[in-house]
Amino acid sequence: MKTFFLLVLLVVLAAGGYGAWYVSSPVRMAAEATEIEVPPRMGFRATVALLERSGVRVRPYHFEALARLLGRERDIKAGNYLLTQPLTPVDLLDKLTRGDVTQAEVRLIEGWTFAQLRSALDESPDIKHDTKGIEDAEILKRIQAPESHPEGLFFPDTYLFARGSSDLAVFRRAYRAMQRHLQNEWNARAPEAPYKTPYEALVMASIIEKETGRPEERNQIAGVLVNRLRIGMRLQVDPTVIYGLGAAFDGNLKRVHLLEDGPYNAYTRAGLPPTPIAMPGLASLRAALRPGKTDALYYVSRGDGTSQFSRNLNDHNRAVSKYQLGGRPQKK
Repeated sequence: MKTFFLLVLLVVLAAGGYGAWYVSSPVRMAAEATEIEVPPRMGFRATVALLERSGVRVRPYHFEALARLLGRERDIKAGNYLLTQPLTPVDLLDKLTRGDVTQAEVRLIEGWTFAQLRSALDESPDIKHDTKGIEDAEILKRIQAPESHPEGLFFPDTYLFARGSSDLAVFRRAYRAMQRHLQNEWNARAPEAPYKTPYEALVMASIIEKETGRPEERNQIAGVLVNRLRIGMRLQVDPTVIYGLGAAFDGNLKRVHLLEDGPYNAYTRAGLPPTPIAMPGLASLRAALRPGKTDALYYVSRGDGTSQFSRNLNDHNRAVSKYQLGGRPQKK
């Protein structure tokens, strides 16, 4: 019996010694600093798996035993964490359960172009500017996006992230968010939606985003544009022309611009332009894929943010004369 109790004592002492060593030893990390994002309602084991995938070697069974021993396995808080060496298992558990997140935020606005998006990230003092000075195509390559043109590929939203995070991390999250939302809306699209691919729907959504003056008119504007697309009529929208002009646009869209042919001139070419022209929000994605039912083929601004919709060219010309020309007839 003495031998048995001695063995038990040795096992207990060994276990206690190992436990003391484990909780006080730095966690092995693949990098000096690692960012992780713990989504809301993520369980303890899923969080541990996330840590392991991110290169933070916590020894899952040991880490779970520690959390259970301290009664903190249900206390993981959602958020963005910046983990830096050295960090012991106790330090890490304390950080995750206190919600010790180091967060900043950046807001990406519906209707922004990719150039505006890049400018906003470049100006943020909370971001590590890893993409400054590199080409747009290189950014897509670094976030593993297969597309060749970045316009419209990033979802406008408010993104929280750890201070000092790479701007590539923000690009990556916004890109994945757009892919997720676009696929969800594509799966729920109206049967008569006239697009061959989700990307075509994204292009139309970007036009709807730029054309919508009042949110309550978005679906009707979408219905008009889809009607035109379906019958092969030119979309005849100013924002695509403006986008095509690029830096040459001085804020004054002239008649000569509408007559000058180019891939983004929806007055001279039928169909969709080759790429989106801005970042569409979720409402515009939905409108593009589930447009409002309307017989209208035309609309014109009334000058107060609302639009006058018309079913035929004669009614449209009268509306243009009334709201745009002060009652004067259009020039031929």
